[in-house]
Amino acid sequence: MKHGRASKTALRVAIRRAAHQLMDNPRVLEDPIAVPLLGPGFARDMERAMHMVARDFRAFMAARSRYVEDRLAEAVARGVRQYVVLGAGLDTFAYRNPFPELRVFEVDFPATQRWKRWMLEEAAIPVPANLTFVPLDFEHKALSEGLAEAGLDRSQPAFFGWLGVVPYLTLEAFRSTLAAIEQLPPGTGLGFDYAFAPETLSPPRRKVFEGLAQRVAAAGEPFQLFFTPAELESELVRAGFHGIEQAGSSRLNELYFEGRADGLRLSAADLGSLVTAWL
Repeated sequence: MKHGRASKTALRVAIRRAAHQLMDNPRVLEDPIAVPLLGPGFARDMERAMHMVARDFRAFMAARSRYVEDRLAEAVARGVRQYVVLGAGLDTFAYRNPFPELRVFEVDFPATQRWKRWMLEEAAIPVPANLTFVPLDFEHKALSEGLAEAGLDRSQPAFFGWLGVVPYLTLEAFRSTLAAIEQLPPGTGLGFDYAFAPETLSPPRRKVFEGLAQRVAAAGEPFQLFFTPAELESELVRAGFHGIEQAGSSRLNELYFEGRADGLRLSAADLGSLVTAWL
């Protein structure tokens, strides 16, 4: 995204998560905050997001949040008490956090964070006491410095959610983020999604990718970074991570879409994967 303005892709993701709450039953992700946060001003966008053509996208947005939040729950069960949402956008976890002892840090560009806080105020959604906003311009301050100033306890492990961000980064920015996380103690975890290298996709999948890439580029937030599964795992191992799990569409369908009467599931487009890794 460009500095000084809120993220258009963050809004589109939020609209699809909200549409999932209204359109699909049972829900993969129970999110009572998603619809109120957007308010009535996005009714037309919501209608488009509920169209059959958009079904795969809203299913994926719900599944990826559910997947990372499930991994977070595992981390909390092992004693982790800090959750960092990188590129938080309009993520709603902090406002429906089921873990009273868990501190949440939302990291994002200042413009996007100001926009989100305005939307929260408009929707009369209270900011919980265990949430800390971390407005961070990465050109002027490192992630580790920003989190330390915000009160993250670097002597304790944390879990990091990093959804919808990696494809928009440079390789240097991706590696510097891993390096910042690697400074935390063992037990620290990371969950994120990434896009497959376009040249590895079949012609039908490549066509779907190109359509999506054109849309995000038109919004001023073009894709930049792609990996093969082997390349991605190599990056994580080099940065000191282990226990690496990758979950593509078939695995997510097994976890979250089996036996549904409405047939909702992720399509064979399979443009990327979710990942969790641990220190």
